[in-house]
Amino acid sequence: MKKIWQYSLLVVTLGTLLFTWRPFSVPVTSTTIAQKDTETPSQKIQYETRVLPDSIAHIVKIPANSAYLVTPAVSDKLITIEEFAKKHKAIAAINAGYFDPINQKTTSHITIQGNKVADPKLNERLINNPDLQSYLPKILNRSEFRKILCGSKIQYEISLHEDKTAPNCKIIDAIGAGSQLLPELTLAQEGFVDNTTGRDAIGSTQLNARSAVGITDDGSIILVMVAQKPETPSGISLPKLAELMKNLGANSAMNLDGGSSSSLYYNGKTYNGKINKQGNSTIRPVKSALLVQIK
Repeated sequence: MKKIWQYSLLVVTLGTLLFTWRPFSVPVTSTTIAQKDTETPSQKIQYETRVLPDSIAHIVKIPANSAYLVTPAVSDKLITIEEFAKKHKAIAAINAGYFDPINQKTTSHITIQGNKVADPKLNERLINNPDLQSYLPKILNRSEFRKILCGSKIQYEISLHEDKTAPNCKIIDAIGAGSQLLPELTLAQEGFVDNTTGRDAIGSTQLNARSAVGITDDGSIILVMVAQKPETPSGISLPKLAELMKNLGANSAMNLDGGSSSSLYYNGKTYNGKINKQGNSTIRPVKSALLVQIK
């Protein structure tokens, strides 16, 4: 009789638990992805979103000494960031250098595997533009994100195009854009802004969709695409983008092409930065991208 009573009590207890349990969900704003079983948590790619006052930041961090490389890519014809990622089997991709949408030629220097594959000096619409003649020396010496080989170690740096790398290092890949965001804004130095004439080629103080790449103290890479919200005006200015990159841990950072070009692909999903008047995201094919690939 005692055993029957104990069994009945167990059934009632389990029944109570089953009927009082309720499923719940927790909003997820960050994910990680691992491609190799041997990776530790600190070696995994990290993705997160941050809701800012006037925009939404999509952030991908590639840890130093992980199984991934950040590499530029260029296309003969303009294609979307999703097409770049799928073509090169990339885990993540972000739009990169500047280009002329009319002739589809680059206005940024691009080097891949030691070979120059895109040269703004060959873009006649840039070189022969009478309004840009006084700015050409600065335009042709804008900042670039570099993958360099120092001994047997791959490292990254952001420097002006004409700056030399360390004596024991050589440039493997490089892709230009600009201006630098950190350690300081170099808008005037790179010909984007002219305070004497009021020139501001990229609307640096205005809210807009923006893209950027940064490097932390330990050599990790941060890719950021800041998207507009449906409400207008929205987006982020370059000074605020520099502040965001610093808050994310970057000590050097570079602005990439922005506006309708801003787009980030991660783990099978594409996020676009620009919002039109109807509140829909716009997609503009681009000339170049930064890719995250397995070594």
